[in-house]
Amino acid sequence: MVKNGVTAPRGFKASGVACGLKKNGQLDLAMVVSENTAQAAGIFTTNRVKGHSLQWSQRQIQRGTAKAVVINSGCANACVGPQGDEDAKAMATMASRLLGCAPEDVMLGSTGVIGYRLDMEKIDQGISMAHKALSEDGGHLAAQAIMTTDTYPKEASYSFPLEDKTITIGGMAKGSGMIHPNMATMISVLTTDAAISQELLDKALRTVADASYNRVSVDGDTSVCDKVLILANGMAGNTPITEEGPAYDAFVSALMKVCVTLSKMLAKDGEGATKLIEIRVIHCRSREDAHLILNAIAKSPLVKTAFYGQDANWGRIFTAAGYSGAEFDPNKVDIYIGDLMVCKNGTALPFDEEKALDILKKEEVLVTLNFKDGKVNDRIWTCDFSYDYVKINGSYRS
Repeated sequence: MVKNGVTAPRGFKASGVACGLKKNGQLDLAMVVSENTAQAAGIFTTNRVKGHSLQWSQRQIQRGTAKAVVINSGCANACVGPQGDEDAKAMATMASRLLGCAPEDVMLGSTGVIGYRLDMEKIDQGISMAHKALSEDGGHLAAQAIMTTDTYPKEASYSFPLEDKTITIGGMAKGSGMIHPNMATMISVLTTDAAISQELLDKALRTVADASYNRVSVDGDTSVCDKVLILANGMAGNTPITEEGPAYDAFVSALMKVCVTLSKMLAKDGEGATKLIEIRVIHCRSREDAHLILNAIAKSPLVKTAFYGQDANWGRIFTAAGYSGAEFDPNKVDIYIGDLMVCKNGTALPFDEEKALDILKKEEVLVTLNFKDGKVNDRIWTCDFSYDYVKINGSYRS
């Protein structure tokens, strides 16, 4: 079996167990462990409201090292006062005793409903179970255990040669709703056996996250628990990457492949989604304008419901670009659905409705807007809105 996900790189084990945090009895606690203490970096939600487990990780990651990541689903451990901080610390301490490391080297994640305290008896039991179940083949179970409304686990890995060594990067992610650029309910753990300095690991993560995780929008909401963490344990044996150059560029390229794969999975598995939509803007005046346009289109309920209904209502797309706050000349804009041009120079075109319908029936749809006004190109991944999105979120706590 080809290893995938967080246990694909050398020196990592993982597990996923059910300790009763989820009412349905499904897996709800994941553990990812490096054989040695790894270089570590992280990016955290920009929401001013932050979960207690996230705050623990945000503080401890400043040390630049980590040995393990423990994530529970079924409860967000958010907005419960000082007790939430104490529970996070206790959670890290429980794991550290079993792993033989400092509590500060255990990163945490919690996802689920806000406003409820963690059941620490179940957490204690779950951490013990997860430790006993650690395996080089446990990545898939870990990916399942962090799911909330996801319909399938999200994993990816990629290997590339460096010097006479093989470097592997693996990852897992969860998230189906409350997702929008700048860390949105998205949690991702990345692992690599590359030897790389903490400074360059952090830089690589931020560079890649901006072009992958921060280019996903499901519904325009951002959660209080979102984060991406990366651990690099150096067990590939390569000469440590300590400065920018070909080796660093190769690492960034490989990390981008893993994170883009996971990001597209997140968008495609949006709550109630029936299709993945990639929106591209080309020849924009500035990066800021491109970002404004993409965000406005991706989170427009009118655009998203039109895609669900397989309606080539390109006017909704154009309108969203228009109210985005970006600077552009509407009389220059061309719009394509797939390879079908539906608008030229801001003006309606007669187009084949049957061909448009065939394009919109597909599970993956590309929309392109050409502004013919600059050199900036960008893209975002989103999904459609179906009836099921309302059903899922109308009764989330139940």
